[in-house]
Amino acid sequence: MMPTMDPVFERLRESRVVAVVMIEDEADAVPLARTLLAGGITAMELALRTDGALGSLEQIAAEVPEMMVGAGTILEEEQVSAAQDAGASFGVAPGTNVKILAAAQDAGFPFAPGIATPTDIESALGFGCRVLKFFPAEGMGGLEYLTSIAAPYRHLGLSYIPLGGVNERNLQSYTSSPDILAVGGSWLAPRSLLEAGDWGGIESLARRAVGRAG
Repeated sequence: MMPTMDPVFERLRESRVVAVVMIEDEADAVPLARTLLAGGITAMELALRTDGALGSLEQIAAEVPEMMVGAGTILEEEQVSAAQDAGASFGVAPGTNVKILAAAQDAGFPFAPGIATPTDIESALGFGCRVLKFFPAEGMGGLEYLTSIAAPYRHLGLSYIPLGGVNERNLQSYTSSPDILAVGGSWLAPRSLLEAGDWGGIESLARRAVGRAG
């Protein structure tokens, strides 16, 4: 029997588009989450690449409960517990570091490791992962490449979140594939709009993405 999907990832499937963001200033965290919600985006991945990342995650989880927020760019084992403590609903990594996969599994933390090859997929399967980040999506050959490497594992019910080169122009082709759980959108909150506090611009990008994702 095919294993059931974690409810967190079922919610990601419903969202269709996950806003992938990097926040430098914690003061931007809550306004950004509320802006994305206003544009129809209900899930975001906050990259742990800035000093304010965990604080921003904690604020969003506490003050914008309608937004499902996860932690991205998890590269160290201790970041798993740190993300959970901050209120992250799920974790994402660019690769398949087995120490991080083990930490996430031990913590019962819904986790989507990054994959780019069949070997990566099998490494993730060894830790019970059924939702995988396909990265870098376009750099590896896009949807055509993913469809090819996903084929031997399709009977296992795996789903993928592509990120890297995904944008408004190719969004719809990805979301039309049955292999795709949701699409990661790093173009939705670019640094230029965040620094300018252009919430209207970000909301417009979110609305267009949701419309294209179907």
